[in-house]
Amino acid sequence: QVHLVESGGGLVQPGDSLKLSCAASGHMFDLYTLYWFRRTPGNEREFLAAIHWSADSTYYGDSAKGRFAISRDNAKNTVYLQMASLKAEDTAIYYCAAKQWAPMTATPDYWGQGTQVTISS
Repeated sequence: QVHLVESGGGLVQPGDSLKLSCAASGHMFDLYTLYWFRRTPGNEREFLAAIHWSADSTYYGDSAKGRFAISRDNAKNTVYLQMASLKAEDTAIYYCAAKQWAPMTATPDYWGQGTQVTISS
């Protein structure tokens, strides 16, 4: 079992950068593959990024490629999403998620509550 809490969301202008954090409680953080998703009203969650539990390999969805970067700090039990060149279309609630011993394409078991990111001029 792991509890996830996102932070770092807010209001930014188009073209800005923003770094989201997700702090995890519980044990065996090093054995969890970690993910970032986002959701807009009326839509299902969209996959953004994943980082593997073992090799620190990363995988990105189409919307995130070239602009977003996922990273983790196992000593702090934290996963990050660095976002750049933000657009109005990136406005959404952003969620972190986790699944133990999982491939980067798996559906996560545990989810945070989400943090709102709004891009507006």
